[in-house]
Amino acid sequence: MTAVAAAPVAAPRARIGARVPAVFGSLSVALVVLVVVSAGSGQLSIPPDQVVGAFARAWNEAVRGIGLGVLSVGPGAVMEHVNGEATLWLIRMPRLLMAVLVGATLATAGVVMQGVFRNPLAEPGVIGISSGAAVGASASIVFGLTFLGPLTLPALAFAGGLAATVIVYASARADGRTEVVTLVLTGIAVNAIGGAAIALFTYLGSTQQREQIVFWQLGSLNGTRWDDLAVVAPLAIVGIVACLFFAGSLDLLALGERQAEHLGVRVERLRVIAIVVIALLTCAAVAFCGIIGFVGLVVPHLMRMVLGPGHRLLLPASALGGAVLLLAADLVARTAVPGSELPIGMLTALIGGPFFFWLLRRTRRRSGGWG
Repeated sequence: MTAVAAAPVAAPRARIGARVPAVFGSLSVALVVLVVVSAGSGQLSIPPDQVVGAFARAWNEAVRGIGLGVLSVGPGAVMEHVNGEATLWLIRMPRLLMAVLVGATLATAGVVMQGVFRNPLAEPGVIGISSGAAVGASASIVFGLTFLGPLTLPALAFAGGLAATVIVYASARADGRTEVVTLVLTGIAVNAIGGAAIALFTYLGSTQQREQIVFWQLGSLNGTRWDDLAVVAPLAIVGIVACLFFAGSLDLLALGERQAEHLGVRVERLRVIAIVVIALLTCAAVAFCGIIGFVGLVVPHLMRMVLGPGHRLLLPASALGGAVLLLAADLVARTAVPGSELPIGMLTALIGGPFFFWLLRRTRRRSGGWG
């Protein structure tokens, strides 16, 4: 009787186990291919063999301890080496690596958000992080703040996102516990207030400032520098690694809060730490790139459909999938319209909007809401 009962459980696990190498292998290959294609695509086309050769030379130099000397190439040296490699390292690689990091952070934050809230429709923007960041960025643009130089706008965006998180969390906490429903509702209110504040800044700003605010809200990786990457990379890597440690607890939390507590999970402590990490990841992602929505919603669900709900596989797969998705979206944004660039946030919204609608209908039907 026990063997018969175990068979239906073992069969899905076996199927998921067989998919794991194929899923991770496919995502890894797609990421490598996209990096090579994206690095060679643009107004100055670089053949794939030259891109691979540049990567190989850089790797050999790094192994020998020489370092990437091309990263410090000055304007005069760039003029001497107009062969595509300067463009590759000075302009395209920071942007491509930023796309990889931002996609991975947003997708990872989405997985943790859905696990902590036990809600498949949860997404980092739900608790007002993106709106808070947009308010901080808009204030920097309209008031012309420059006290940190080029880092002023991303710093204020980061601070705005964290402030929104603190407000939402403080409002949802009562009697030593965080009420999930109140948290989500407060996030909706903060998003509404943030939208009103952004509208006010847009009204007060000049024509150029309005265009800058709108462009920032639509999201873009244009103009990414190595200095920007140096700020985002540590936060993204530390945050993603921290999320991997949540995997076991999130699996237990899926059974229910009481069951998780009986099994040793300190639910409230997990929730607080997870919200802080989600805020750091999301703020780091949007501070330099603007609002890029739906990555944290679409990617986790796609990975969950293929690999199941186990977070030990779901978290790394979503990070890899988010990097692939945003890198592909950035490639389309740069090359779809010759001589122009589409906002990357618009492209992710075009993908995520219909997906969210389909997911909402699917969730409602499963819960008995629509026949």
